[in-house]
Amino acid sequence: MNINELYFNPNEKPLDNICRDGGFTSIFRTIACVGDSLSSGEFETLDEATGVRHYYDMFEYSWGQFIGRMAGSKVYNFSRGGMTASEYCDTFADAMDYWNPDKKAQAYIIALGVNDLIGARQPLGEMSDINPEDPTQNAKTFTGYYARIIQTYQKMVPGAKFFLVTMPHQVMYESNPEMSEVGDAHAARLHELAAYFKDTYVVDLREYAPVHDEEFTKRFYLHGHLNALGYRLTAEQIASYIDYIIRHNTDDFTYVPFVTSETPMLC
Repeated sequence: MNINELYFNPNEKPLDNICRDGGFTSIFRTIACVGDSLSSGEFETLDEATGVRHYYDMFEYSWGQFIGRMAGSKVYNFSRGGMTASEYCDTFADAMDYWNPDKKAQAYIIALGVNDLIGARQPLGEMSDINPEDPTQNAKTFTGYYARIIQTYQKMVPGAKFFLVTMPHQVMYESNPEMSEVGDAHAARLHELAAYFKDTYVVDLREYAPVHDEEFTKRFYLHGHLNALGYRLTAEQIASYIDYIIRHNTDDFTYVPFVTSETPMLC
């Protein structure tokens, strides 16, 4: 066996190898998923008689819980349908006790942006919106609030790893060129944030995941949200992408066991 070809091929792309057991994502024994409906396993139903839609967060079907079962890790759903970075910072995290150090994790997967930028049309903002000394003073833009989430958890859990998830291409949004531009700008900003913050990486589904086109939607969607197969597929993609990041940056992940541990790191 050539270990370099199998695990460390420099020509490998992030989703060339799909691991259905979590792969090296399983080195994280605790993972927190900060997100919106898609992070919550939300199912959408339609009453055809009235046209009324109903929405149900079913966490056991979320891609985070699928990852947890795949990798054997404990996964927290720090999420809810309709969530935005601003609501998370202003009210939700406090109300749900998600800043509690008792719930700290070794890895944080953050998947926010659709409701912020497409739903609420919040301004993207600039990297200068970040106050490195006091995140509560960040500007009230998507960038400011999103960065505040990272800053708060980095202070709480030194050494934790952060994975920022971009929006995959979705035909339902991108038939409007303006929405496509929003998705591109969101992805570009997440790459800037990953470069700005230590221990932070991008899970770039926009670049590498399948396009959510008509055929994909027929198989993996239930109305405007994913179906059970879609959440499982997303879990495989995110876990495989994180596995790829770990394999291609092994030095960054040597001390993961000491994150959240009471054991002192003496080396």
